[in-house]
Amino acid sequence: MRPPRMNRALILQAPTRTPDGAGGYTQGWQTLGTLWAAVTPATGREAAALGAALARVPVRITLRAAPAGDPRRPIAGQRLTEGPRSFLILAVQETSARLLTCIAEEELVR
Repeated sequence: MRPPRMNRALILQAPTRTPDGAGGYTQGWQTLGTLWAAVTPATGREAAALGAALARVPVRITLRAAPAGDPRRPIAGQRLTEGPRSFLILAVQETSARLLTCIAEEELVR
């Protein structure tokens, strides 16, 4: 089996909450670092939300493994971004001692 071609620089981000002063919060994203990865698309589906059509495209993102607890190791709920594209991480699997696979979903507003 050939190793994946990790030729895409993705930015790993973690969600942050900032109080809005009225008892609620606003959500933002904190950058944790850049990871080189291979992105493989899967089949997609459409959904409607807030009056706009959303296309949800599942993807598999393969990257180098990092030890548990390392800030470079993605976890569910974080996201990977590439320019205007963002991939919400749903799950992380160890595929070998050296590789991780993130099951993620790209959400596109049409």
